[in-house]
Amino acid sequence: MTGFRDFLARFRPVASPGRAAPGGVPADRSAELNAELSPPLALLGQAEEEARAVRARAEAAAASHRREAQGQAEQIVAEAREEADRVRARTAEEVLRAAEAESAALLAEAEREAAAVRDRARSRTPELSERVVALVREDIAAEQPSPPSVKGHRSPGQWRARKGGP
Repeated sequence: MTGFRDFLARFRPVASPGRAAPGGVPADRSAELNAELSPPLALLGQAEEEARAVRARAEAAAASHRREAQGQAEQIVAEAREEADRVRARTAEEVLRAAEAESAALLAEAEREAAAVRDRARSRTPELSERVVALVREDIAAEQPSPPSVKGHRSPGQWRARKGGP
């Protein structure tokens, strides 16, 4: 529009015979041309003002839509974060339940193995006690002095029996 305005402002009709006004247009024709160009120039100015107003409204609407879209995007992101937190919490609970179940199964297996070991130990206890008693008897028998080779020598047990002791 500015280019058109410049064109109209520079418009100079072909000179007609007579005296020329400043700018090369005859004086009698100059007023007539000014009268013809004033309404289009006024309309052009109004159109430029309306175009500026439309542009300002469009920019304001675009900014408003941008703010709305940004607000919606932020809300969507916040909701997505909340959902992700809920999913993480559910996943953590499921993992915890699975871990508790697995630990309970391992504990039950360990208790069964411990019971089996106790049962085997109980079943072998008489055997082991007999073996321990036999080893102790062997040790005691190995520590007893050999019978004296001299006649008339008595062992301490014989002296006690003779004296009436235990």
